[in-house]
Amino acid sequence: MALSDHVFNYCERGQDPGIWAEPLNALTNGGFLLAAVVALGLLLRRPAAARSADHYLLIGLVFIIGLGSLAFHLFATKGTGLADTIPIGLFMLIYLAFALNRFLQVPPGWTTLLVIAFAAAGAGAMQLRCFAGGIGFPGEGVDSGTCLNGSVGYLPALLAMLIVGGLVWARGLAAGRFILWAALVFAVSVTFRSLDMVLCDTLVFDGHRVGTHVVWHLLNAVTLFLLLLASFRAGEAAPLSDRLDRRDAEGKTLL
Repeated sequence: MALSDHVFNYCERGQDPGIWAEPLNALTNGGFLLAAVVALGLLLRRPAAARSADHYLLIGLVFIIGLGSLAFHLFATKGTGLADTIPIGLFMLIYLAFALNRFLQVPPGWTTLLVIAFAAAGAGAMQLRCFAGGIGFPGEGVDSGTCLNGSVGYLPALLAMLIVGGLVWARGLAAGRFILWAALVFAVSVTFRSLDMVLCDTLVFDGHRVGTHVVWHLLNAVTLFLLLLASFRAGEAAPLSDRLDRRDAEGKTLL
């Protein structure tokens, strides 16, 4: 396919190649832009010593994610699809490296290897196909399609958030709860993304099929905002109440 070829992946668009075929999917990208702007304002209120180039890079990527997704839901071509997915991929890789290094003090060499492994897992998950009787990598001639409406590729990111968030929380760091909340919101977000086509004929507003992709955008904006807030708290201890809850949970586990 050429980069100018249209892509029809979402309920709201259907088979309409028009620039305004996905008004809600387009407008809800404002959530990413708002998340980036608010996060920038909060960062600038912090002491200069508490800011770093990493913070500005992550905020900038969230803003670019909003613009790239907006372009894709307006023009819906293979080319704008790359503008949508590449910034998301970059954010995931850079944030994972940031979290491993700044939250967990993983040495640079191991951080690099873990990020490469994560990228490989994500690429592999994107290639998974669903077919009659299973999920995997079917051979030629097998009738198959994308799994969970193409959402399987995001499951490694969810798993990484749960693992990293749990480890950071276990260390008694303030960022842990933000990452775990982000993982919870992202799990709900992926569910709504997966249901977009399934509920397409059910969610109709004034004769216009809406789908659930709009919820994916809004919840993802919340997810990224929480991750940005976590990044601002690198090295900060969790509030005393959080630490007491964690110790209590550990005590119950031991018992």
